Amino acid sequence: MALPYELLIGLRYTRAKRRNHFISFISLISMLGIGLGVAALIVVLSVMNGFQKELRTRILGVASHIQITGISGELENWPAIAAQAKGHPAVREVAPYVQSQGMFSVDGQVKGVLVRGIVPDMEDRVADFRKTIQSGSLDALQPGGFGVVLGADLARSLRVFTGDRVTLIAPQGTVTPAGVVPRLKTFTVVGIFEVGMYEYDSGLALIHLDDAQRLYQMDDRVSGVRLKVDDLFQAPRIARELAGHINADAYLSDWTKSHANFFRAVQIEKNMMFIILSLIVAVAAFNLVSTLVMAVTDKQADIAILRTLGARPRSIMAVFVVQGALVGCIGLGLGIAGGVALALNIDVVVPFIERITGVHFLAKDVYYISDLPSDLQWGDVWGVTAIAFVLSLLATLYPSWRASRVNPAEALRYE
Repeated sequence: MALPYELLIGLRYTRAKRRNHFISFISLISMLGIGLGVAALIVVLSVMNGFQKELRTRILGVASHIQITGISGELENWPAIAAQAKGHPAVREVAPYVQSQGMFSVDGQVKGVLVRGIVPDMEDRVADFRKTIQSGSLDALQPGGFGVVLGADLARSLRVFTGDRVTLIAPQGTVTPAGVVPRLKTFTVVGIFEVGMYEYDSGLALIHLDDAQRLYQMDDRVSGVRLKVDDLFQAPRIARELAGHINADAYLSDWTKSHANFFRAVQIEKNMMFIILSLIVAVAAFNLVSTLVMAVTDKQADIAILRTLGARPRSIMAVFVVQGALVGCIGLGLGIAGGVALALNIDVVVPFIERITGVHFLAKDVYYISDLPSDLQWGDVWGVTAIAFVLSLLATLYPSWRASRVNPAEALRYE
């Protein structure tokens, strides 16, 4: 099938050598501008997706999908509540915990921490602490052994290692005739973990559930029960369903509520970066306007000849739309290729730049995540592609309309 002559002429104008090389230069700049804008948008969206995924993974490695906590801070008869929760078909595992504030003291060094009492075997089913152990073992937490597993930054600030002793001061005091005396207990460091999030690595300590119950005088009560579900994105719905089946005065909260600020902030940043970088793509796309206006001026004699041969104004307009769209598509293709390649290899590129410059972009004590993650989602790529293509087409309309309005007599007067 023969191609329309508008398409053939538009392709010829794009690849032909022009008398005015400045037009070719402007076309190249427009093409590269679109490519850089598209590549930047793909990379930034991939990095924001990576941050969201990494943040969710690390938080849920320490937190839980759903938590059932007592209204008064204590939950009685937790085995029955755990059994009721386990009866839901979407709940995979349950684990009790005791959580309270405390203060560690070592050789004059004092550090406030969040103390969590766990049962190691049950905790493995709802969290990934075992994968983060740097030294020692989680199994060393034995009832009555008063062992403690510290976050890496917490251990560093206290200047302790596995096998050292630390003193834990509980906020609950013991009433004596002399007044309220703080409860003190010496613990042995049996392990050190590193989640990769400064909040947990610097402020969380794990002890055995029985030891926590003794220290905080909770008898056989716990602070709550942690649940792991089949699909973490269905946690809000499952929590609502469990609320009608749990026979206890308790709160149910899922991970989207417990850490809503983190994920909301990341989503807002992603949306704002998308808008800002879309404007960059728009600026690059509208560079095509100046390119095509100059091309129309350069081709006025050709346009006049085509008009005298019977070409309609809409055919002349189609010629320059094809030319502009082709420039935009080439830039778009380069941008997609470069953006996808960089997004897939950002874990190699960024460390290379850091080694050359000697600058660490994400300091661990400032940011929750110290590495630059990337999660390329093809839905974002196709969305960026569609936006850039539409902007490129819009940029061709005005110059093409001007070309269709060229008067053949005026254009050929001085030829």
